[in-house]
Amino acid sequence: MVSRRALLTTGAASVVIAGLGGTWWATTGPATSARAPWRSASAGLGDPRLNALAYAILAPNPHNMQPWRIQLEEGLRFTVFADLARLLPETDPPDRQITIGFGCFLELCRQAANESGYRADIAYFPEGEPQPRLDQRPIATVELVEDRSVQTDPLFATALGRRTSRFEYDLSRPVEASVLRQLEAASVDGVRVATTAEAGLVHELKTLCSDAWQVEWSNKATRQESIEVMHVGRAAVEDRPYGIALDDRINSTLGKAGMVSPEALDDPESMAYQESFKFYDKACRSASAFVWSTTETNSRSAQLDAGRAWVRVQLAANAAGLSFHPLSQALQEFPEMAEPYRRAHELLANEDGQTVQMLARLGYGPAVGASPRERLESKLVEV
Repeated sequence: MVSRRALLTTGAASVVIAGLGGTWWATTGPATSARAPWRSASAGLGDPRLNALAYAILAPNPHNMQPWRIQLEEGLRFTVFADLARLLPETDPPDRQITIGFGCFLELCRQAANESGYRADIAYFPEGEPQPRLDQRPIATVELVEDRSVQTDPLFATALGRRTSRFEYDLSRPVEASVLRQLEAASVDGVRVATTAEAGLVHELKTLCSDAWQVEWSNKATRQESIEVMHVGRAAVEDRPYGIALDDRINSTLGKAGMVSPEALDDPESMAYQESFKFYDKACRSASAFVWSTTETNSRSAQLDAGRAWVRVQLAANAAGLSFHPLSQALQEFPEMAEPYRRAHELLANEDGQTVQMLARLGYGPAVGASPRERLESKLVEV
């Protein structure tokens, strides 16, 4: 967490953030404080950088690891780093999906800055692209420049309502072609976004996603990586508002009874383990349509662009009333996933050499709440 000296040297707005966190805890109670950043993002924090970052930290990211670290600098500059303790080396060995999450972060930051009349000048990897893994070099530098001619982004209106729904979707409600075209149009330069509601391809993708999920969950190393960042029950999620939250009423009750626990989820004979298979399989097979993105190269910069496009696509989907659920297990690059990975690229890459960066199912499902988020002040690092 940021030190007292860093708080004092980055301006009064940093102190305001800490105060807001305490206020939301007092007014909403511990059961909802893990979602307080969603409610406080629009409050205004007295510093244009912090105002933009309050939205950026709400970005979608793998396993909700929230790996961002932010160093505030002179003027309206800041640098973004990866928290190397928040990577997923088993499910995401090259850190590709984590990098995509940083692209989502930067896009929301840009949109929020524009909304306040600032242009965000973003430089990717100013000290070079880290390979084969992310390292201590910065992901990006950002400078905000007051610019009253900057155009606001219509998608930003959905930023605080962006949701990921993992439940079953209503197969009786097709997704209209006009809506799918809106999603494709939401992309950015360098990233191709495509969609399908064609029955044959949808069926193949459902099977692919279900098979890939079974590979990930059956493989001990990848399963345990997910289990290690699962937090069962409201108290656990309030204490650690990152990772995979199982704090709804049912899971909280089952957790207290010992029926949902890390040990149970890791035991192939347990109800928790078996039900996890069934739950995700039903979700995969309830897709009405799919959306995916591809890039010509797989550079780190292309991955950031893929993230920028991805959050825009989700905002467009949510704005159209669509439920949205990333199903990118088949795109993971650990050895046991090699065959689903090959099949995904055979089905979705437009030509040889392209990388399929993301895949999600679409449809109409029940309303869901926001995922937990750590407070902004916990993401600031000392200069």
